[in-house]
Amino acid sequence: MRTGFDLDAPYGRVMTQTQKILVTGATGTVGRQVVAELLARGHAVRALTRDATTASLPVGVEVVQGDLTEPDSLIPALEGVTGLHLITFGGPYFAPLESGPRILELARAAGVRRITVLHGGGPSLLEDAVRADDGVDWAVLMPVEFMANALEWADQIVASGEVREPFVSRLSAMVHEGDIGAVAAVALTEEGHEGQEYVITGPELLTVGDKVAKLAAACGREIALVELTEEQAVAQWRAAGHPEEVIGFLIEAYGNTPEVGRTVVDTVEKVTGRRARTFAQWAAEHADAFTATAPAAPA
Repeated sequence: MRTGFDLDAPYGRVMTQTQKILVTGATGTVGRQVVAELLARGHAVRALTRDATTASLPVGVEVVQGDLTEPDSLIPALEGVTGLHLITFGGPYFAPLESGPRILELARAAGVRRITVLHGGGPSLLEDAVRADDGVDWAVLMPVEFMANALEWADQIVASGEVREPFVSRLSAMVHEGDIGAVAAVALTEEGHEGQEYVITGPELLTVGDKVAKLAAACGREIALVELTEEQAVAQWRAAGHPEEVIGFLIEAYGNTPEVGRTVVDTVEKVTGRRARTFAQWAAEHADAFTATAPAAPA
């Protein structure tokens, strides 16, 4: 175990004594990154999932089964943990959890000292309960658009070499999901983050065209950008099976991006000690998803 100032430690920062952290939503886009960052920092990780047999998490992670919508199922998982990473939704279509107060009650009883909450984009009983509690050190993580959202373009890029999107001039300060995990890992294991609300962004503002150009450079291929009208986009989303409330959210988010989503802040560097990763870095890491050979048409 490494302690004190250690140049081999992640980011050259002070390492705290090894702690055991419970990560909920551990198989999700952000949860996997929280797990990876905690492991890299030398901590023990317990990962909560509704199906432990299909979790596919790194070696060394203790995978336990539980369901946030049934909070008492967390009792064994909370035993012996010092920190807890929480998501605010459960069940289909990201329905807000209604079990937040009970989850927090169980966490307090288990002796959890630090909690991070991944903000779900709207009000939740869980986040409200955590914010109102002065018995634990909590931080709320409020990331803007995930760089991983670009994976939604992978199939159409592989099949046709193009991206079809509306509102292509919209600006985004999109964030690498690994940086969200890094901020969470620090807040869960180090002092000085209690009561913080961390807006987390990438280091630059990008249009849809900028993203497509960076993907093309990373993949070594041409990718065309086709701008859709709002009506064409709605038809495309409906054909993809998106519920009407999701379509309404996308129209608002893309057509009238809130200021917080198009404003770069330096939270990643302040909290972790290193600069936020760029979309070009993300694109290079995921280039294979956009260059796979399209399946052959049936004879």
